[in-house]
Amino acid sequence: MPGPSNKKNKRLDYRQAQKENGTTNMPKKKFYRQRAHANPFSDHRLTYPTKPEDMDWSTFFPAFIADIQPDELSETAGSTEILAKLPPKRLTKEVEVVDIGCGFGGLLVALSPVIPDTLLLGMEIRSQVSEFVQDRIKALRIKDPEQKQYQNIGCLRANTMKFLPNFFRKAQLAKIFICFPDPHFKQRKHKARIVSTTLNSEYAYVLKPGGIVYTITDVEDLHKWMVQHLEAHPSFERISEEEQEADACVGVMRTETEEGKKVERNKGPKFVALFRRLEDPPW
Repeated sequence: MPGPSNKKNKRLDYRQAQKENGTTNMPKKKFYRQRAHANPFSDHRLTYPTKPEDMDWSTFFPAFIADIQPDELSETAGSTEILAKLPPKRLTKEVEVVDIGCGFGGLLVALSPVIPDTLLLGMEIRSQVSEFVQDRIKALRIKDPEQKQYQNIGCLRANTMKFLPNFFRKAQLAKIFICFPDPHFKQRKHKARIVSTTLNSEYAYVLKPGGIVYTITDVEDLHKWMVQHLEAHPSFERISEEEQEADACVGVMRTETEEGKKVERNKGPKFVALFRRLEDPPW
């Protein structure tokens, strides 16, 4: 059988160099080629925690690692057995904002200075696209001489349709963004849409009361689908257009994602809807 193509080898070499050299140059998309969509029902050999407490966020947000107390160090000094059993490193903050299907990270990068004191996470199922975002964030951090900018954003390869509650505890998140998701036009494919009765219950689980689900698409049929399913869920209410337009994140969401820019260039429509997580009823 023929070996890997020369182009494929070049892409692999480029991505490896990006990781090893700590370059400030932005990664180039042509070296991270990937299909436009991935099947969320396939086995993608993903790594995920069994419960949120097992997730180690320190590699994604190293600037927010909590200081290790002296007593913790003394307990583990010289004991590899205890070190192996140590829990994940704690952060000074929790992840509060998630961009589901973050693509090439345009929204993450744009939101970082808008809400600088909040940890934002992009979740992307496609391996090379998530790798691109990780390299992009790394380059942006290295570019900053004070090492302060873009420390609050990270990207994780994950399938949110299967494993969202594995990463976040109940009522942890304040915002969830669903930007230009795959419309899955064929009716038999509607079960793969990222907004559904079942998935909306998972969003309600991880969102705190008052938290917001942001949706945007250029497909009117999908917009109506998302509105219909989120309005029908007892844990959500639609936010008024006046309040929606006053939200600073909405303007960023409209203009800064790669898909949003493409729609802008083609002078296409953008349909926006926001939904607030309601308080749970008293039991």
